Amino acid sequence: MPELRPWRAAKPHVVRLADAVRPRLARAAAATKPRLARLARAGKPQVAKVARPKTWQYTAGAATAGLALTAGVVTAAGPWDSSGQRTAERDRAVALGRAGGTDHGSAPGAPGRPRPAPSAGPVLTGLGGVSTVKSAPDGKALADALTPLLKDPALGPRPAAAVIDVTTGRRLFGKAPGTVLTPASTTKVATAVAALSAMGADHRLTTRAALEPDTKEVVLVGGGDPTLTARKSADGAASLRTLAAGTAAALADRGVREVTLSYDKTRYAGDEMHPIGVDGNLALVTPLMADEGRTNDSVSGPAQRVADPAADAARRFGDLLKSHGIKTTAPGPSKATNRAKTLATVSSPPLSAIVERMLTNSDNDIAEALARQTAIATGNRADFAGAGKAISSQLRKLGLPVKGAAFKDGSGLNRADRLTPDLLTALLAKAADPSHPELRPALTGLPVAGFTGTLTTRYTDGASGVVRAKTGTLSGVHTLAGTLVDEDGRLLAFAFMATDTDPGRPAATQQALDRIASALAACGCR
Repeated sequence: MPELRPWRAAKPHVVRLADAVRPRLARAAAATKPRLARLARAGKPQVAKVARPKTWQYTAGAATAGLALTAGVVTAAGPWDSSGQRTAERDRAVALGRAGGTDHGSAPGAPGRPRPAPSAGPVLTGLGGVSTVKSAPDGKALADALTPLLKDPALGPRPAAAVIDVTTGRRLFGKAPGTVLTPASTTKVATAVAALSAMGADHRLTTRAALEPDTKEVVLVGGGDPTLTARKSADGAASLRTLAAGTAAALADRGVREVTLSYDKTRYAGDEMHPIGVDGNLALVTPLMADEGRTNDSVSGPAQRVADPAADAARRFGDLLKSHGIKTTAPGPSKATNRAKTLATVSSPPLSAIVERMLTNSDNDIAEALARQTAIATGNRADFAGAGKAISSQLRKLGLPVKGAAFKDGSGLNRADRLTPDLLTALLAKAADPSHPELRPALTGLPVAGFTGTLTTRYTDGASGVVRAKTGTLSGVHTLAGTLVDEDGRLLAFAFMATDTDPGRPAATQQALDRIASALAACGCR
């Protein structure tokens, strides 16, 4: 059988992880062999229930091997199962294993076939928000384990942190947890929760073509779908090619072969340019764009963008109409009237999948689009200020600690954004709350350490496959917020924030944050 594209892309990661865990598994197998033999001779059915090794390293290693084994087939399942666990990477960018986001490079590839890895239990358990372990870690023991690591000079003069028990919501550890700091891309967690709360996980964004009666003017109306694509393979996204084919067929049915082409980008208001100015990390914020206005074949990460994404999408739409025998004028801006008749529509994947793609790849274009859509859904003006107001309002409605928080954009590129470790951990706990299943994609979309998105090349030892977290990186600013299951099986949420770090040593700061998360995963701390 030909290999699936996602499996080919997953090979390098599977090879590296299988090689890393093989020695540990061999030692563990040797240690448990006598016990297995005795149980087999006794004919007991409990043979498979071998006592769990007590070292966290083997636990994490075996779990990682289990995830490595499933990496090749994970894309064949649905987006997540009934417990909220992600079982598929629905987005092509994720399936290809490409890193993205503001300050993250591409993951290096490594050819070769993956070696077999032994079976293991699920790695990323507990996303339903309820832990099976009777008691949470002891706060003093956690402080003893984490405080020395937070003194690393690479974390700057005033790092802040919070760790909470997701089941109870109780804070287990804090270092200035209520301090407002620049969150960078962890802002996207707040954007995700606000958007899902306002619109629901099944909400879709629609792009349409409409015909103005008696004028033969076709208007391409932007609905704010940041995943709209003009590429031949849409991979589940809304296709501009499909919209053009449907529009051409509807025009042909009306006997129309020549039209005036216009485009409508009035769904959003205010400045299209982000305060950081022209930047490869995002296009102009407009409700009409194809392939995020990228000028190359990339699907995530920095790239050169077209000067006017809406005009570019309309031009490409016109070219597609011509290929179907419809002659058009050069497109210009307009606004569809209430009398315009819809010719064809295409809809985005559900909001749940869009949120997952945004978080996994730290996609700034999606983040700004979702912030605007949240503003529209809540009756606010669809500009930067209205979007920030809408996000804050939605989080307040959820009972989250928003005091001191400031949302100047949806992506975290704006250095004026402010969040606290307490708010970040509360967002994660709320997304895990069984009474809010619509928020679950805010967890299932988090990058998995050593496997997906912006964590693909991090955690190459220790907690690969155990930590799942959103990164945040600007010059001199580093954050990490996510969830993990500790050595005793307790689901914890954490947020570590560092500002005024050495801008010339970003790798050192990231490694310091990773060490803290790994120590937390290793800590039973009772």
